[in-house]
Amino acid sequence: MAINARDYATAWTSWGDDGRPGKTYAAFVRGFAHTRSTRVTIGRLEPGDAGAGSIYQPVPVTVDATLDDGTRQRFVGSYVVRRVNDVDGATPAQLRWHLGSADLRRVPIG
Repeated sequence: MAINARDYATAWTSWGDDGRPGKTYAAFVRGFAHTRSTRVTIGRLEPGDAGAGSIYQPVPVTVDATLDDGTRQRFVGSYVVRRVNDVDGATPAQLRWHLGSADLRRVPIG
């Protein structure tokens, strides 16, 4: 996984060419400054949805993170991945699946 490899540029582009909406690249990197490792577990996928020329797929996840000091954190929620439908004129970047949004909340471990 890109975060574990400290390959923040790859993790950033998982959100699309312009990275995570509403966040600068520098803030994105700072958000993982003390993260030693992460593990994402994907839950059961339900059928996706289409609208306004795009396909959307909710992906339920559990994210387990370990910080530099050994503290463990767990987040649950979902990512939504999306891509443009196969429409005339769509660019390869638009046709690529990417993260569209994340809705995660921290929960106790145990």
